[in-house]
Order: sequence, then C-alpha cells, then structure tokens
Amino acid sequence: MSELIRFSVAMPENLLVQFDSLVARRGLAKNRSEVIRDLVREALVDEEWDDPSQEIVGTLSIVFSHHAADLQGKLDQVQHAHHDKIISAMHVHLDAHNCLEVIVLRGKSEVVRGIADAILGVKGVKHGRLTATTTGLYL
Repeated sequence: MSELIRFSVAMPENLLVQFDSLVARRGLAKNRSEVIRDLVREALVDEEWDDPSQEIVGTLSIVFSHHAADLQGKLDQVQHAHHDKIISAMHVHLDAHNCLEVIVLRGKSEVVRGIADAILGVKGVKHGRLTATTTGLYL
C-alpha cells in the first residue's frame, strides 16, 4: 500500500451525522477514513465501467422459470457464442419452478454489457442485473 496522505473535508453537520451512521453500519473494522476510501474507489470503478474500452469483470444474475419453452437452450446459445468472455456460470434451483443463474464475465465494458443485454433480453428471463467492477489493481 502506498503512503497515506492526510487531508481535511468540510461538510454540513447533518451530512456528517448521516455519514457517521453509514460508518457504524459498515462494521467495527471501518472508520471514516476507510469508508471515504471505499467511496472514492467505488466512484473510480463506476467511471471505468462507463468507458466502453475499459476491461471490467461482471456478474450477471438472472432468475427464470425452467418451464419456459427452450429458455435454457437459448441461454446456452448466447453463452456459447461468448465463451471467451464468460469465466464461469452457476445454476441454482430456487424452487420447483424457478432457477437462478449467476454468470461471471470479463472483457471490455461495452462487450460485457452487450452480452448481459442479450441474455436479459431472452424471452422468459424474469429478472436480472449486471454488477460490474474493474480489473484494475491500482485501487
């Protein structure tokens, strides 16, 4: 880890009270400085994700009914078409009708989002969300 630099931050008291509440919810190992570092890292990751040329890692979670006609085949078809960007996939049976699939993707932001959109657009997918982070080690 590089040298820590101290700086001060001014904010309205009511905002500081809310921030201290956030620090408390984050747990015993967190303090104001660590939570500020977390928030800065999060902002930097969001900025990288917005750049279509930056490499990211994402998890796409989808929920679907396994009774939907040929849905699993369509999902497999999209995943096979992008096998070089899909690192792993996990399939979970939630109940007698519904499944959860978590797909880990890695590639340029634009490509990962395109694959996620293709999967989310398959008829029969009930819900899904892509969560992404940077592959940058500098954070």
